[in-house]
Amino acid sequence: MSNPWIAIGALGLVGVGIPLGMMAVSALLRPTVPEQGKTTVYESGEVPTGTTRIRFNIQYYMVALLFVVFDIETVLIFPWTVIYRDAVSQVGLARALVPMLVFIGVLVVGLVWAWRNGAVRWVRPERPETQQVDNT
Repeated sequence: MSNPWIAIGALGLVGVGIPLGMMAVSALLRPTVPEQGKTTVYESGEVPTGTTRIRFNIQYYMVALLFVVFDIETVLIFPWTVIYRDAVSQVGLARALVPMLVFIGVLVVGLVWAWRNGAVRWVRPERPETQQVDNT
C-alpha cells in the first residue's frame, strides 16, 4: 500500500533540489575575476549615460493592474457562461445567476473607484493657477 503523497513529496524535493544544486555547483566552479568591464551596466552595446534609476509614470502600472483584473474576470466568466444553461436547469435561476452578478458587481465597484480616482485617465488636466486678489 503506497501513499501517493510520497511521490508528490519526492517530486517536490527533486524540483527544488536540482536548481539549488546547480546554483551551488556553478557558484563553486565559476571564475571570480572582478574587473571594471564586468561590473558596468550593459545597454545593448552602447555606453550608458546617466543613472540607472529612471522614474516611470505610475500610470503604466495602473493600466497593467486594471488589465490583469479584467483579464482574470473574462477568464472566470467564460466557463460560467458555458455551464450556465445546465446550472439553471439543475439549481435554478437565482442560485446560478446571483454569484456571478455579485462578482461582476464587485468588479464594477472597483472600476468606478479607479475611474473616480483618475486611475484610467492617462493625462491629468493641469489645474489653473489661482490668482490672488488684493482687497486694499
